[in-house]
Amino acid sequence: MQIFNLYQNTDFLMKIENNKVVSFHYTLTDDENNVLDKSGTDEPLSYLHGAGNIIPGLEKALAGKEVGNKLKTRIEPEDAYGAKQEGMVQVLPKEAFQGVDKIEPGLQFQAAGQNGEPVVVTVTKVEGDQVTIDGNHPMAGIALTFDVEIDDIRDATEDEIAHGHIHGDGCNH
Repeated sequence: MQIFNLYQNTDFLMKIENNKVVSFHYTLTDDENNVLDKSGTDEPLSYLHGAGNIIPGLEKALAGKEVGNKLKTRIEPEDAYGAKQEGMVQVLPKEAFQGVDKIEPGLQFQAAGQNGEPVVVTVTKVEGDQVTIDGNHPMAGIALTFDVEIDDIRDATEDEIAHGHIHGDGCNH
């Protein structure tokens, strides 16, 4: 008599931990239940756990979960995109935007940060000759709620671990 090992494929027993590639579907909402983002129905979001590829609060909430697990978790701003920093908001004269035909709220530019690092700034207000820009992440200062379902977990390759992100279509490493 032959006994089958039902646990021969252990992928379904794998837990989320560092150096695992995790794929999950999600819906992201704010405290007013407005949908801010969501994964595609056919394409889950995939990331390398432990490499800082997603916000810290969500990565912490996903640790230890398994394929098929569902969770709803609220992430405070400090564990997401940080508190809104008023020092990242500036009012500039329109003349600082030479070569830009139409300046309007929502327009984004790349600027140099305090240490010369690239920072994306968003125009938030235009009043007369004054333009208000904001260098905060658009979700800074917002508590985020993720409704998540774990789709897949696998071991990361040595290259993925070395590069700190998953490899797939279009990766040029």
